[in-house]
Amino acid sequence: MVGMTAKLADAGLSGKRPFSSPMDSALAEARAAAARGEVPVGAVVVDSKGRVLAKAGNRTLELRDPTAHAEILALREAAAMRGSERLLDCDLYVTLEPCAMCAGAISFARIRRLYFGAADPKGGAVEHGPRFFGQSTCHHAPEVYGGIGETASSDLLKAFFAARR
Repeated sequence: MVGMTAKLADAGLSGKRPFSSPMDSALAEARAAAARGEVPVGAVVVDSKGRVLAKAGNRTLELRDPTAHAEILALREAAAMRGSERLLDCDLYVTLEPCAMCAGAISFARIRRLYFGAADPKGGAVEHGPRFFGQSTCHHAPEVYGGIGETASSDLLKAFFAARR
C-alpha cells in the first residue's frame, strides 16, 4: 500500500489533493442548491482538456426565474466565458436527467457529451418523456451517458424531498 500511496503522490493525487471528477463538482453544486432550499441539481461544463469552464446549481427560487435550472446557468456562464453561444468541444455533467428546456439548450449550445446522474422518469427529456435528442427536429444531439454518479445524485434528491414531506 505504501507503494500505491507514493504513486498517487507522484501523480499529484495524494491525500492532500483528492481526485475530483466533474460529477463530484456537480454534486457539490447540487448540495449547495439544497442548502439554499432549491431542488438539489448541479451542473458543470468542462472543455476538451477537462478544465471547468462553469458550474452552477439550481436557483429558480432565489432568482424567481423558472429557467434558472443548473444546466441553463452553467451553459450561460460557459458561453459568456467563451464569447460564443456554441460550446462545440465541451461536455456537460449534471446530477439529474435534463428536462425538455435544458435538453433544447444543450442542443443549441452544441454540447459534445452529456453525462447525467439520476434518471428522471417524470420530468426528464433525454431517456424519458419526449426523448428530445431522438426527435427529427433536434439539430444537434450530444453523446449521452446516463447513470454517472447515479446513487449519490438519487440519494441527494430523495433526502431533499423526504425532508419536505
